[in-house]
Amino acid sequence: MRVFVTGATGFVGSAVARELLGAGHRVVGLARSDRAVTALTAAGVEPYRGSLDDPDGLAAAAKDSDGVLHLAFDHSFTDHAAAAVADLRVVESMGAALEGTDKPFVVTSALQLAPGRLGTEDDPMKSGASRGATEDATLALAGRGVRSVVLRLAASVHGRGDHGFVPRLIEIARERGAAAVIGDGANTWPAVHVSDAARLYRLALDAAPAGTRLHAVAERGVPLRAVTEAVARGLDVPFVELTAEQAPAHFGWIAPFVALDVQASSDRTRALLDWRPTGTTLLADLAEDHYFAP
Repeated sequence: MRVFVTGATGFVGSAVARELLGAGHRVVGLARSDRAVTALTAAGVEPYRGSLDDPDGLAAAAKDSDGVLHLAFDHSFTDHAAAAVADLRVVESMGAALEGTDKPFVVTSALQLAPGRLGTEDDPMKSGASRGATEDATLALAGRGVRSVVLRLAASVHGRGDHGFVPRLIEIARERGAAAVIGDGANTWPAVHVSDAARLYRLALDAAPAGTRLHAVAERGVPLRAVTEAVARGLDVPFVELTAEQAPAHFGWIAPFVALDVQASSDRTRALLDWRPTGTTLLADLAEDHYFAP
């Protein structure tokens, strides 16, 4: 299968590309720069020059493929609402190009679910969630001849090379000289090892039914207190508790994410696709030196 992958040079996307290549698929990856072209070529991926600012070009690439995995997203967090609008535009363009083909179209989302209870694949996003419109648009494509699938990634997709929320927590702790939680740190993040997430993308491409939501969740909820204590040990800095009022000054833009309290199940995903996470846990990963190397 010729698979078009956006975000193929990213932490998760590059793992997905390796997984697909290992399964015998031909992978075409979105490349926004000469550096990306070089990296993709070295990895055995065919580069496709373009960007998220060119939905028409992405639609053309989708049309020429046998399936699409959409992982790219603007994670600069300078204007998250604008990034979500841009993502919706990209999904709508690629989805239109795939209409009537029954080709797989797997769109990445996040676990923006209501706090206080265990979320499942049947749960819609909480009211006002930034990626809610994109999820709705993706699932609607199932009625227009596209095998469309929403794949929600855990808050922490971890492993060697991670540059997501956990590395940012480590950077902040190093800069501030202390590893902090908000309140008592009892709030939780779902987690998954990057190798398990990559395998789920491949399984979704191969077999997920149209109109389904999948949860890339190996651990339902890891307490932020345990994560932060691991960071304190890894850096040999104090562990401190902050009030909600103190958090923005300490954490900056990541403060709302540190305050997230989400638990999510992947029971239906596992049963549907026989997905069995085998990667190391988040806390075991944090016990390794690679997270704390300068």
